[in-house]
Amino acid sequence: MDEESQAVQPRGQSCWAALPDVCLRRVFWWLGDRDRSRAALVCRKWNQMMYSADLWRHRTITFSGRPSRVHASEFESALWYVKKFGRYLEHLEIKFLNPYNAVLTKKFQVTMRGLLSCLGKDNHRLKSLSVQHLELDRPVWRNGIRGSLIKSLSCFLRKAGRQLDHLSLKGARLTVEQGCAVLGSLSCSRGESLVSQLNIEDYFSRHLAVYSSPQFSKTMATFRSLVSLSLNYNCISDELLDGLCENNARTLWTINIKCHVHDPHGQVIWGMSWARLARRASNLKVNFFFERVMKHERLARVLLQEIPVRGLSLRSCYFSDPDWSMRPTLTDLLPTFRHTLQKLTFEFNNNHESLDEELCFLVSSCRKLFYFKIWAFLDVRFVERILKSQEEGQCSLRTLKVRIYTNRYETNDEDRTLREIHRKYRKLIDSELNYFVIAYPMM
Repeated sequence: MDEESQAVQPRGQSCWAALPDVCLRRVFWWLGDRDRSRAALVCRKWNQMMYSADLWRHRTITFSGRPSRVHASEFESALWYVKKFGRYLEHLEIKFLNPYNAVLTKKFQVTMRGLLSCLGKDNHRLKSLSVQHLELDRPVWRNGIRGSLIKSLSCFLRKAGRQLDHLSLKGARLTVEQGCAVLGSLSCSRGESLVSQLNIEDYFSRHLAVYSSPQFSKTMATFRSLVSLSLNYNCISDELLDGLCENNARTLWTINIKCHVHDPHGQVIWGMSWARLARRASNLKVNFFFERVMKHERLARVLLQEIPVRGLSLRSCYFSDPDWSMRPTLTDLLPTFRHTLQKLTFEFNNNHESLDEELCFLVSSCRKLFYFKIWAFLDVRFVERILKSQEEGQCSLRTLKVRIYTNRYETNDEDRTLREIHRKYRKLIDSELNYFVIAYPMM
């Protein structure tokens, strides 16, 4: 405390007045905005603490997409906050939840224009920006509103691109031209972008064959320091992989690829393109997330043996197809990656075929597998077989999550058996596993 502050403190003051700054800052860190504002009125020292940079480095601003009196002040308070404390921001996340009508999207666009303008002028610290799930292809976004928002975002990225390290525009749903224009803004000042983490999953509208666009490959070639890249399979091409190999091989560690049934995914990718990238980027890990892309012939076109696959998620979202079989994928395709697979997630409706044997063999053959999650029709004893393999050292799981589908409303018998299995392997479970297993009626 300085001498002036000590002079105005009354005798018999509270011990709070002598609280060290580091402790007081921690107290303020746990308070919400309203409580912080009230605490700042207590005394001069507490008011000064309100402006400590540590309190405002991380921020999530959430806008409700529904008309409500409760949420009416969200737009004004967000702009007030950025004007007051925006210069301290290092990590900013903005959420706009399911906009209901064009009036709210217009209000959001105007607020974002003011917010990004303030940040562009006053902030020189921002390292991370996340604006997710805008879904700009929905009808509630009128052309003029959408165009103005994209213009404001592009203008801001031109200014902030020099210091920005992480950018997530997941779920923006733009056209190829719009999307490339926004991403290209990052490299306007120096001809290249130094962003290390880029998330453009669902960034483009569905049904777009982005892989055939020379403009997209040219735009991605401006990124020179990528460590992590998340995108959709409809963006993958030989040209993109060659660009990543040439410009990011030294830094690239992770590629997350989502493949959705409604996204084009029939393009031909040469295995040599993946092999060259894997050879140059020796630490590369590739994670695939398939949604309703379950047929063996489709998966085989995507999952080439040259890809260093570390994580794999296959989800059918409860859809059932009697002509579809998971067995060829489990027995012929996935064992190709048994030396690299570390995470497996399955969610499918296999009511027409039993896969317990194939799944047990796959888990035991993937020696590096540490995470296994499955929702499927299984025999309850499947869990016991996995735990026995773990006990005998045939697998090295750290996480086991199983939802056993049944065709009955009552699961009392299954629950009883699962409790017996848990008691039998309790010591193993408690010491080695993040364990969650239930029986679930699938009616």
